[in-house]
Amino acid sequence: MGNCCACGPSKPHPKSQKSNVYSGDGYPSKVLVFKDVKQGENLHDKYTLGRELGRGEFGITYLCRDKETQEQLACKSISKRKLRTAVDVEDVRREVAVMHHLPSHPNIVTLRGVYQDDAAVHLVMELCEGGELFDRIIARGHYSEREAAAVTRTIVEVVQVCHKHRVMHRDLKPENFLFANKENNSPLKAIDFGLSCFFTPGERFSEIVGSPYYMAPEVLKRNYGPEVDVWSAGVILYILLCGVPPFWAETEQGVALAILRGVLDFSRDPWPKVSDNAKSLVRHMLEADPKSRYTAQQVLQHPWLQNAKKAPNAALGDAVRARLKQFSAMNKLKKKALRIIAEHLSGEEIEGLRDMFQMMDTDNSGAITFEELKAGLQKIGSQLAESEVRLLMDAADVDGNGTLDYGEFVAASIHLQRMDNEEHLQKAFAHFDRNGSGYIDMDELRDALGDDLGPNDTDVIQDIMHEVDTDKDGQISYEEFASMMRTGTDWRKASRHYSRELFNSLSTRLFRDGSFQAGNYSSREKR
Repeated sequence: MGNCCACGPSKPHPKSQKSNVYSGDGYPSKVLVFKDVKQGENLHDKYTLGRELGRGEFGITYLCRDKETQEQLACKSISKRKLRTAVDVEDVRREVAVMHHLPSHPNIVTLRGVYQDDAAVHLVMELCEGGELFDRIIARGHYSEREAAAVTRTIVEVVQVCHKHRVMHRDLKPENFLFANKENNSPLKAIDFGLSCFFTPGERFSEIVGSPYYMAPEVLKRNYGPEVDVWSAGVILYILLCGVPPFWAETEQGVALAILRGVLDFSRDPWPKVSDNAKSLVRHMLEADPKSRYTAQQVLQHPWLQNAKKAPNAALGDAVRARLKQFSAMNKLKKKALRIIAEHLSGEEIEGLRDMFQMMDTDNSGAITFEELKAGLQKIGSQLAESEVRLLMDAADVDGNGTLDYGEFVAASIHLQRMDNEEHLQKAFAHFDRNGSGYIDMDELRDALGDDLGPNDTDVIQDIMHEVDTDKDGQISYEEFASMMRTGTDWRKASRHYSRELFNSLSTRLFRDGSFQAGNYSSREKR
């Protein structure tokens, strides 16, 4: 295999992989992430990289072609500059260890090889080009119980394989499942094991990881085991059947409280049309007590999945598709408002940002490193914690090179200011309020989103109006617009750092006084 690490240990455990992360000069780019993968050997000797397929928190995934066989694959290139801590490096090592450890399975993406050079670690994997699970739901516009049951069976079978081999996934969500191809009968594959870890029977974990809307209550309580994967799969099932998460709120604290309360809503459309068997399985998978929650095996033995081919095949209605599109469109509305704010910055503000950029760029390289950004923010009196500065850096570093150029810096600065600067919000509101009435009406909202929505998306626009128009007068006031801009999170795009940093802080606050300890809410209250 040459410089591929397939020859490494077949069943490593993370606790046995402690090593010195940084080389003598202390630069992250010199990290030897894998000792059995020789530094400097060239990925490009064996593969040709093509177009970009997607971007993640630590790197970029490219289309990849084997020069010898011409087989198309995917290459996930993880920038070493992003691996700033020993924990980050161990995460990459563990992801590779887990993928080597798991057996070949039709619904788990295959890792073909691992390469590294001074700049990055490259994971060459099986190509899945059929799109995300949610994207296909939206595109088809028709989703029945029978189809939901088939997807759920696949996801839980992946969970079962992981647990059988002592692997806890910890980040099950629709974005981590891709279809292999565009065909209707394409297999669905789990593609991301970046937060997975090995476990032993009875072992408990305390690190808060995962995506907020899919977190089990015991994760927030920092005392969990592999049962969390069944909970996350239950959240996905709930979404497949109705289009929204079971525990939704406008703030991270609201999401956490909703998860802890565990109240499931089976009253809104389309739930009255969903079979009792399907709702029964959802309840068993979203059981707050992990000891009473179904195991993967019990889920697969449930009558609803055992008789999946007999499950109702009628469409669950347009509500599922409309809700998914509404969330996506709402995010676009906010992004559009941010673009408007950027365009309306005054010359003085731009000049001020240029001066600030030059002040932070202490080595006059034309780019700001993380350390320069942190030091510069401290100089201007910023109260951002280091973790929040990292969040800012990761969000602003669009090209993933580990530094911020001037354009990226301006965008990041606007991002910091947009929710707090009244003048900027007013300018964005005025852009949408074309007739200057002091309100955004339906026609103006339609004009604002015209480029981002299709000609037949009236229902989506009405849903956005209904969501933002809190006093229900048929139009959006400035106060309602500002509230929308200052609150809310796109639950489909919750990031790993969002989970680690904000939820770590949140859980500390929630449980400091013991008010949400286990046993303080009954199963009757949940249902």
